[in-house]
Amino acid sequence: MKIAFLIYDRFTALDIIGPYEVLHGLPDVELQFVAKQAGPVMVDSGAFALVAPYSFADMSRADVLVVPGSLATMEAAADRELTEWVRQIHAHTRWTTSVCSGALILGEAGLLQGLQATTHWMTLPFLERLGAEARPHERIVHQGKIITAAGVSAGIDMALYLVGQIAGPERAEAIQLQIEYDPQPPFQAGHTSKARPDVQALAQRELMRAALTARESWALMRLLGRSFVSNLKNRRLSFKIEEAAQS
Repeated sequence: MKIAFLIYDRFTALDIIGPYEVLHGLPDVELQFVAKQAGPVMVDSGAFALVAPYSFADMSRADVLVVPGSLATMEAAADRELTEWVRQIHAHTRWTTSVCSGALILGEAGLLQGLQATTHWMTLPFLERLGAEARPHERIVHQGKIITAAGVSAGIDMALYLVGQIAGPERAEAIQLQIEYDPQPPFQAGHTSKARPDVQALAQRELMRAALTARESWALMRLLGRSFVSNLKNRRLSFKIEEAAQS
């Protein structure tokens, strides 16, 4: 079984590394990291890079596709070469999956039309614009051969679920034990339904500040439109988005 992990400039490391740690526990798998061009690809923090030995031109088929999210998802989703490659791979996969805002790339590739899906809580409004029905309270959404996961850490859950579908629950449970995945967080703020309003506001400000480059603003405008920006609760942030998009 060939598993392709898509990586692109400024992807979120855990979106890929989490599923990788789970899926490499499957028997007889070939794990391949692929990017538009073969070589090192920087993560969104800028702290390190992962190396993609394969380019889009090197790979036209895979049994499983894993698409990560990032602070740069908007830009990646607007890349027609990238979304065309995703469509091409999806045509032959047994499973097509996304983690976090990677669902927006699937949506831009036209793969979520009429389907239920989830993504990171900050990017949930994008899903309906891309033809999907957002499921904000679900950590994993399985529709046909597409599985979408919520934000970042949910990629581990998605991968364990996928192992269960491919190789059965016993194998999935064995892998879960091997990586000692037994979450016991010291705080209960891992979902918007649990986090206090002040914590949500802080998290949103920090994420938006990190994502607001000029390139990201243009892509955000393209996907959501100016009406969404004008309705953001944080008016100062709205102004910054407009200003960046017009610069």
